[in-house]
Amino acid sequence: MRKLFLAFGLWLLAFSGSVMAQSTAEKEHNFKVAKNLETFSAIYKYLDLMYVDSLNADEVIGTGINYMLRSLDPYTIYYPEEKVKDLDMMISGKYAGVGALIRYNFLLNNTVIDEPYENMPAAEVGLKKGDVILAIGDSSMVGKDVSYVSNHLRGDAGTTFVLTIQRPSTNKKMKFKITRRAIQLPAVPYYGVQDGGVGYLNLNSFTTGCAKEVRRAFLDMKKRGMTSLVFDLRNNGGGSLQEAIDIVNMFVPKGITLVKTVGKMERANKEYKTTVEPIDTVMPIVVLVNDETASASEITSGSLQDLDRAVVLGTRTYGKGLVQVSMDLPYNGNLKLTSSKYYIPSGRCIQAINYKHANGGYTEHVPDSLTHVFHTANGREVRDGGGIKPDVEVRPDSLPNIAFYLASSGRDSTEVMWNWELQYLKKHPTIGPAKTFVISDADFEDFKQAVLKSGFKYDRESKKYLENLVKLAKFEGYYDDAKGEFDALEKKLNHNIAKDLDYNKQTLKKLLTSDLVSVYYYQKGSLENSLQFDKQWKKAVEILKNPAEYKKLLQPVVGQPLVKLEPASNVAVDKKQKSKAK
Repeated sequence: MRKLFLAFGLWLLAFSGSVMAQSTAEKEHNFKVAKNLETFSAIYKYLDLMYVDSLNADEVIGTGINYMLRSLDPYTIYYPEEKVKDLDMMISGKYAGVGALIRYNFLLNNTVIDEPYENMPAAEVGLKKGDVILAIGDSSMVGKDVSYVSNHLRGDAGTTFVLTIQRPSTNKKMKFKITRRAIQLPAVPYYGVQDGGVGYLNLNSFTTGCAKEVRRAFLDMKKRGMTSLVFDLRNNGGGSLQEAIDIVNMFVPKGITLVKTVGKMERANKEYKTTVEPIDTVMPIVVLVNDETASASEITSGSLQDLDRAVVLGTRTYGKGLVQVSMDLPYNGNLKLTSSKYYIPSGRCIQAINYKHANGGYTEHVPDSLTHVFHTANGREVRDGGGIKPDVEVRPDSLPNIAFYLASSGRDSTEVMWNWELQYLKKHPTIGPAKTFVISDADFEDFKQAVLKSGFKYDRESKKYLENLVKLAKFEGYYDDAKGEFDALEKKLNHNIAKDLDYNKQTLKKLLTSDLVSVYYYQKGSLENSLQFDKQWKKAVEILKNPAEYKKLLQPVVGQPLVKLEPASNVAVDKKQKSKAK
């Protein structure tokens, strides 16, 4: 008994010591916080009182706040009162304006209309691609950049203004009276049943209410004979976590834990479960992803992968496993801050970058060697860190350098692609169906001649590599001996625009076709048109039309027992593994 009391006493002493140490550490932390806040306040008071120039408090302190947040991670952002609307738009997908994409034309030194949205004020009053924005009300827009013009186009819903433009096809100045209204960017810009009963659904953002749009689209396609689905999440940067949960819930049973968020405040940790009966648990699904698929898109694709409910196809996703919350600040400001990490059904967190906060902040990519193995419901191996690795990797065609220069605003000062497209629109009041339209070889030849006459130039990658190789050879002393070979290679790589255009003809035809279709059929038509060129879509269809291959991709590993997914316990295992790795 004496030994028992002695052991208990030693345990109590050790426990008290740990509590005291913890309390001391907390006190020290709180002291440092108070000390630095007081120091910051004192420094600014002296600056404001004695600095040689008058200071703008919003600018100086705002810079300090933003620099502090940049040292943490790119998702923790301060929104002063005048920018809170930007946050609201990001969350809801809504803003008040005219509903059109605009861009800066470097040849005209002016902002122009690029693409009016379907059924929005800009399209309804008759604005067209290429219209040069001259004035908004009494304010001249001549020479103003996109940000300046955009701020003036937006405003309160219901307000009216006069827009003055110059139309390049007629060279006439025109005025349009436009009433701003709430613009809801479509979360599902296109869906449709393709040949063979394969449905295609493109979701471009997880904004408020998008799950309902996905549900309506799915049920509509099912009525029209859809027997399998390609769910396109490429270039979808995410958004609402709850919308992702609701979308996955359409395809998996009720009562499954999909996501667990884990942060510093335990009471804020949360589990998200499927809460309603699904609408379909058996239809074959392929989810398309790429390196711009992030956040809520990764929750959706990763959960469907972990539950063996869909085949994921494309390239590795972005790897954003962090969750943000929005906090109200004094004077109507807002702080969007990273509060936790999320873990999907297998128990893994797919965050690809560790954000280090010392020395002003820096980043570390999680190497594959430090990732850990988890298992899907069927026992297939998946890993944490580095995003969602697709079950089937299909890389898209890369964009050649000449196409990048021709198509990117600001890269080509001649704006030859833009001008050729405007001439095409002028000559062709209509075009063929969006699904099958492609510009003809004769059209491409006409475009080629326009490029050659325009004086277009671009930096070839081969030239850059050769120049770097020459510098390296000179530095290492090999250049003089190999000068003849270098000169011969330079001649063979001589800039030949005509040859480059012919070599990249198919890619350039796709780009021109996409731009033109978006004018006649808007974003919906452009997406439908793009499928005829899409390698990843074609591979997805191939898999869905081969039930044996689809089933094999989701089959359990031989000898691997089925895994009952319990994210809460898996998170604990994950933490143990990481502590060992350290």
